[in-house]
Amino acid sequence: MRLTRAESKAANKRALIDAAREVVGKEGSQAKLEDIAELAGLTTGAIYSLFGGKNDLMVAMVDDYAGPLDLRPVQAIDPSLPLEEVVAEVARQYRRMSADPGAAGQLLFETRVLDLVLNDPDLLGKLNASVRSIEADFAALFTGREYGGAPVTGEQAMRLARALKALLSGLGQSVVLGTHDSSEEFFVDLAHALITPKVLGPA
Repeated sequence: MRLTRAESKAANKRALIDAAREVVGKEGSQAKLEDIAELAGLTTGAIYSLFGGKNDLMVAMVDDYAGPLDLRPVQAIDPSLPLEEVVAEVARQYRRMSADPGAAGQLLFETRVLDLVLNDPDLLGKLNASVRSIEADFAALFTGREYGGAPVTGEQAMRLARALKALLSGLGQSVVLGTHDSSEEFFVDLAHALITPKVLGPA
């Protein structure tokens, strides 16, 4: 089936963003347009036509980055489950993802992205917006869940989401690097330790 012009344009954009992610994961700020275009099976002219140049492609790549945790399986959890059970499932999922063979490449990409964005205000702004979006998705999993006889507020959920994201990222890196081979239940125990009035804050 022949693609429409709009479909072809979208497919080429997707190919270039995916290629940029792979090349940046290897080369960081030294990534070359020629290498990205070649990997995508396109020309450097296509990059200029679709994105305007390297910087705008890098902005699109960072904007497209969804973070290390795919929340889709967790979002399918019964909304009536209490907070502790949802946090436990998030922790188990993060442990499984950290043990995945592709996790090392993910960690390397994140490191290269930091190398890329720290000296570029536009890219840094996009990365910060992406992080805030991930935190908001995370917090949405917890908002309204029952804890201590009352529903978790949006502000409480955000505080927990930020603390949990920081904890799981650190634990996940230790698994990827082989520093510690912690079990899923160890991830769960530490995640549960964050569900306290001090972390959640006032209702």
